[in-house]
Amino acid sequence: MTNTAIIRSNENSSNDLNTTWASQALASASPKTRGMLRRMFADPRMLEKPERAELVSELRLCVRQYPKVSELRVVYGMALCVNLNVQEAMEELAEAVSLDPNSFIAHLKMGELWMRLRVCEKALDHTTQASRLAENLAQSEMARRQATALRTIMREGVQRGGYSRSSWFSLGRLRRLWSRNRGEAEALATADVQ
Repeated sequence: MTNTAIIRSNENSSNDLNTTWASQALASASPKTRGMLRRMFADPRMLEKPERAELVSELRLCVRQYPKVSELRVVYGMALCVNLNVQEAMEELAEAVSLDPNSFIAHLKMGELWMRLRVCEKALDHTTQASRLAENLAQSEMARRQATALRTIMREGVQRGGYSRSSWFSLGRLRRLWSRNRGEAEALATADVQ
């Protein structure tokens, strides 16, 4: 990507500068790292555990070299998510949002992470902000789909650990049955003593 292809208008110049730095940072990565990134974007499950760790390590070096590039931190945060380093991913995505509060992808990915963690209010805030920042139909569609998935989660209830409304009712029935059986067992034990 050349600098002339990136320059659009004065309003987007700071965003373009970040994009230029991000593409330069990723261009400085090894061909193997870029290949692993392509595979991660195609299907994150394709990367083996050692490859995920290597990718995270390589991207960490890129972030150290270019610490002010929001988009690079987003990519690093995504790799951390794939490597199941959720806390670090949260920190990197939060840093990406703070570095560039007008970054569509930073808000979208932060919203996605919060949605996957079932923290719906924060997910909704970031997804709504991403929707406002969308610059084209593809971005609008991505934000719309994420918002739809989030509304579905909120409507059907947060299901942390596999608990749903029906499982809570089942749990209540189990407690009543257990206490009834315990009461019957205590009655039998006192009858045996007498």
